[in-house]
Amino acid sequence: METTVDMDPDPIKLRSLKHRGTFTVPQQDRLGSCRSVKEFEKLNRIGEGTYGIVYRARDTKSDEIVALKKVRMDKEKDGIPISSLREITLLIRLRHPNIVELKEVVVGNHLESLFLVMSYCEQDLASLLENMQAPFSEAQVKCIVLQLLRGLAYLHHNFILHRDLKVSNLLMTDKGCVKIADFGLARLYGIPLKAMTPRVVTLWYRAPELLLGTKTQTTAIDMWAVGCILAELLAHKPLLPGGSEIQQVDLIVQLLGTPNENIWPGFSRLPLVGQYSLRKQPYNNLKNKFTWLSEAGLRLLNLLFMYNPRRRATANDCLESSYFKEKPLPCEPELMPTFPHHRNKRAAPVADSQSKRSKV
Repeated sequence: METTVDMDPDPIKLRSLKHRGTFTVPQQDRLGSCRSVKEFEKLNRIGEGTYGIVYRARDTKSDEIVALKKVRMDKEKDGIPISSLREITLLIRLRHPNIVELKEVVVGNHLESLFLVMSYCEQDLASLLENMQAPFSEAQVKCIVLQLLRGLAYLHHNFILHRDLKVSNLLMTDKGCVKIADFGLARLYGIPLKAMTPRVVTLWYRAPELLLGTKTQTTAIDMWAVGCILAELLAHKPLLPGGSEIQQVDLIVQLLGTPNENIWPGFSRLPLVGQYSLRKQPYNNLKNKFTWLSEAGLRLLNLLFMYNPRRRATANDCLESSYFKEKPLPCEPELMPTFPHHRNKRAAPVADSQSKRSKV
């Protein structure tokens, strides 16, 4: 069991603007309105987000179990990393049942470390998929994906791109509530769209326009990732597990056929198109991959996997899909099965299959 180190922090001395010399900040005022991490007992390490390590911890004041995310400061000389500031700024304003809740920000003993206190979820989908004895039923898959879509519709309504959706960033409580987590790569977007770096989204879930170098990112990149997640839950394995960007593009072409200007206007002008030698593949093989899936299910997958980002389904489009209204109907979250808490057992190293989901 990890516990916080109970050491007296060094005194803080500030230079006076009115008088010569310095003054010492009183001990009781050094944290301002923030609480200290010493008020939390770290129980075990449960994972690692885009920009920080995550612990399961107990709030010693309320006895509540929370997730404590330590913000990485090791490469920063000028204070809090901009990625962490973005995550804090976004999470503070987000309140939705299917988005992880930021409860407060607490500081470390020497004010050089920062921790985000978040609502605790017993599971993440990646761990569940690795450890489940039997795969999710289609009714359970629909329950999970509907909750993901509701959370994502809320984000997109508030002009937020998540930009790193994957099964390891989807958490689940013991009551079957799914929550979108890890906003380290999230961005606000507006009109006109501003250029953003294309090297975001874990490779297996990365949309083709990102792989081909687009600078204008839209909600469509999140929706492609939703398609990958839905397919992974249905097939019980990742749909497009590329080992490199070249292989990732090839896997997409094998599955969906070779893109062209007719189905994707502007495709030939994307910055990195010339770096790929695309195989000639005229067929969409989704139906061959999911032979047992209903017409409504295949239609939904095809809408999520549209090459043209402008034609790709939105979160609200998906919520209206007939796939979720036909049998088997989505089960209620409370009826989702309960599982052993694998996150609590994973103390330090991330499992091999988890690490393969990291960016390439």
